[in-house]
Amino acid sequence: MPAFSLDPEQLARCAQLRTLAREQLLPLAEQGEPGQVNRPLVAALGELGLLERLVAADALELCLLRESLAYACTEAETALALQGLGASPVVRAGTEAQRARWLPEVAAGRAVAAFALSERGAGSDAAALALKARPDGRGWRLSGEKCWISNAPEADFYSVFARTTEGAGARGVTAFLVPADRPGLTGSALDMLSPHPIGTLSFDEVPVSREDVLGAPDGGFRVAMDTLNRFRPSVGAFAVGMAQAALDAALAHTADRRAFGGALKDLQSVAHTTAEMATRTEAARLLVYAAASAYDEGAPGVPRRSAMAKLFATETAQYVVDAAVQLHGAAALRRGHLLEHLYREVRAPRIYEGATEVQRTVIARELYSAGPGARPEETAT
Repeated sequence: MPAFSLDPEQLARCAQLRTLAREQLLPLAEQGEPGQVNRPLVAALGELGLLERLVAADALELCLLRESLAYACTEAETALALQGLGASPVVRAGTEAQRARWLPEVAAGRAVAAFALSERGAGSDAAALALKARPDGRGWRLSGEKCWISNAPEADFYSVFARTTEGAGARGVTAFLVPADRPGLTGSALDMLSPHPIGTLSFDEVPVSREDVLGAPDGGFRVAMDTLNRFRPSVGAFAVGMAQAALDAALAHTADRRAFGGALKDLQSVAHTTAEMATRTEAARLLVYAAASAYDEGAPGVPRRSAMAKLFATETAQYVVDAAVQLHGAAALRRGHLLEHLYREVRAPRIYEGATEVQRTVIARELYSAGPGARPEETAT
């Protein structure tokens, strides 16, 4: 399928998702508490079959899900995405027993998943993580902390990445599936700008066994990077959904608002701004679809494409939402306004799952590795 077009069936599904999000999920989102897991919303995502679609989705389908939900209800989009992020290591590297135990619960919206990679001293530099896994004869004991973990401390299980071999860098990390009720595992919530739940986790000699390993011992960094390469384009899709919502709000407002003897849209400066907003949004959408399609096809250059998609889409969304606020004026700053909500939501994606600066580093590394003149599809990575 060409990366630059969607077929009529896909377009129809996206329209249905936007309607469903607006009519059924947004009311549940509005009843939730900021900074806390909205379990009725997660349950509704399961009942509507969206989490089952998420578990089985390829990268492009994941992007379409996230963009469509983000357009109408960012809370529903984030709840769905966090389920996918936390469960993806189980889907891709888990044992049959692990998948059988947890994936049906995730798909039904009965279990909340979380991806526990970041630490205070190992955010952008994930290979520097320090959570220790000490062998104890029967398995390992986890000691240390995780920070900036979405859905913590309320998740039912965590995909946790810990150091099993000192001094080995990325090659000394193991992924573990850790249920929330393990002795020694505690956590606390963080009060953040964005409204979805984020917290810390503390591990005090938390026991894990070989049955809890996701993938192979010392192979956890590959599990983490595979998950992030799959999800980075979809972070871009989330951003595109927000950008499109902000753009549509700006178009409607500037067409109706009267000022200086006419509609705002008739002012050249306003018209040029909306044209720029629309162009950047569409360019971001195409980069996202192309990166997702490349991942699904197993094409070369996936890290570069994923980094480009996340970089450009999240930076674009920040620009578009900010421009929409400017065009609306003071009304957009009022608590509860769509653009006030999007303004708070749009900032975090430029940081999580690899900050903008990290994406530029990945892109530059891939460029210099490939050499001058190489295109992404010609680069084996």
